[in-house]
Amino acid sequence: MLVTLCALIPALTCVSGVTVVTQKPPVLSVRKGQTATMDCNLGTVTNEPAWWYKQIPGGVPQYVVRFRHDWSSQYYGSGFSSPKFTCTHQSTTDYRLMIKNVEEEDSAVYYCKTWDTSVKEYASHLPPPVLTVFPPSSAELQSNTASLVCLSSQSVPFADVSWLAGGSPVSSGISTSTAVQRPDQTYQISSSLTIQTSDWNMDKVYTCKVSLASETSEKTIKKSECPTE
Repeated sequence: MLVTLCALIPALTCVSGVTVVTQKPPVLSVRKGQTATMDCNLGTVTNEPAWWYKQIPGGVPQYVVRFRHDWSSQYYGSGFSSPKFTCTHQSTTDYRLMIKNVEEEDSAVYYCKTWDTSVKEYASHLPPPVLTVFPPSSAELQSNTASLVCLSSQSVPFADVSWLAGGSPVSSGISTSTAVQRPDQTYQISSSLTIQTSDWNMDKVYTCKVSLASETSEKTIKKSECPTE
């Protein structure tokens, strides 16, 4: 049985013009019982530790381990320990996370981050998702219900998608697709929300919210801000 683990897709992020973090591979599939290996490069940061996190789709990020090249020990988060999880270094900027004896519950998105002293910020290379929200079609608005569609362009195949109506979370009428990889190696997720046509006509504000690890994007839409046909 194959277990799939995702590191955040290799990309560069600049904080105040400083390149910080890259990761590879983007997706890793190993057989149950084998060892999974993921690499992280901290760019220009040489004297700060690499922090590794695990996020299961629909869950919050979990701190796994942190380690710096000149430390004698690794420091683990609750529920994580050696020898199952090990962080090593190949240089002052190159770190590796190894997960031994992989099980199905290890399948998740893993990402690293570090502290950039030049700008006094934590930074990872994960860019926030880019959202586009589409209003109901004129044909749909002839009936009692209609649909809003939110497209999320992102760097990983997992994300938490939610909707708000008038600022309150929506718990029903949501349909979200699995991620589709595009030719540029990014991923796209589509989510639709079924609404009452009367609410749309009353100019209620709807919000699509997409979260990736510590990055969150929101996009709002309402009738009065949409062009009329």
